[in-house]
This record gives sequence, structure tokens and C-alpha cells, in this order.
Amino acid sequence: MKLYLVQHGQAVPKQEDPGRPLGEQGREDVQRVAACLGEAGVRVVRVWHSGKLRAAETAGILAGKVCSGKQVEMIKGIQPNDPVDEFASDADVWGEDTLVVGHLPFMSRLVSLLVAGDGKHELVHYTPGSVVCLQRDDSDRWVISWMLSPGLLGAAPAVSAP
Repeated sequence: MKLYLVQHGQAVPKQEDPGRPLGEQGREDVQRVAACLGEAGVRVVRVWHSGKLRAAETAGILAGKVCSGKQVEMIKGIQPNDPVDEFASDADVWGEDTLVVGHLPFMSRLVSLLVAGDGKHELVHYTPGSVVCLQRDDSDRWVISWMLSPGLLGAAPAVSAP
């Protein structure tokens, strides 16, 4: 089983829009990441998000490339400062590949708890739009399989007018 833990894309500042939707750069970054995941053959049976607009938009973009035929769902318990223990214990019994879009510090603490057993220390440095893929090893422990950030994919290609 694989667990894809995603920090939402870059949102607009709160002063610009209190709902904090994805900004233009955030949307472009998430689209590039989604295309990369789709081309790499990443497939999940479900996509969950926190309910915040920026997470829901990120989840929708990613689901379009990696989750055919399933609805994107909002779930409780993955807000930025929610405790990670309950979610981590639930993840230990899932058998289906899942993508979860949330926020910092929750996502970083979740990775640390699942991999190292301690959710207080940062094992990975998320940037907006980053994906961490966790996978169970032969001993049924979570390990970091890979991490992808929009910065690794370069700038979006320029579109020229005809």
C-alpha cells in the first residue's frame, strides 16, 4: 500500500482573499505535479482533503490525473494543527493506495510519526505542492519511497500565441 501525502499548492495571501484559493503559481505547480504523477503511473483509489479551499482545489487537480472514477472527499482530522496520532493509526490498517492533501505542520508531523515513530521532528521539508510517497516495507513499517516538489519539475512551459 502507498500513501501519498501532499501539501496543498501555493495559495493567495489572506489579505487578497480570506478563503485562500490557489494562486496562479500554485495552480500551475499542482498541474505540473499532477501531470508528472499521471505519466509515472501513480494511481489511487481515493483522494482526501482537509476541506480548506486550497486543499480541495489541489485535490481536484491531482485526482483528475491519478484517481479515475472516484469522488474527491473532505475528511476531518487533518487540519494544520490537528493531532496526527488518530490518522496515523487509521492509515496502518488501510489496504488501498490513498492520496491525502493537507497542510503544514500536520503533513510533516504525520510523515515523521509514521516513519520514525515521533511526530515532533521534521523528517521532510515540504514546499507548497510537494508530494511524499510512503510505502510499507516487508516488515510492515512505513518508509519514504520518494518525494517530489514542483521546483524539481522546472518552470511551466511558456505558451506562445499563434
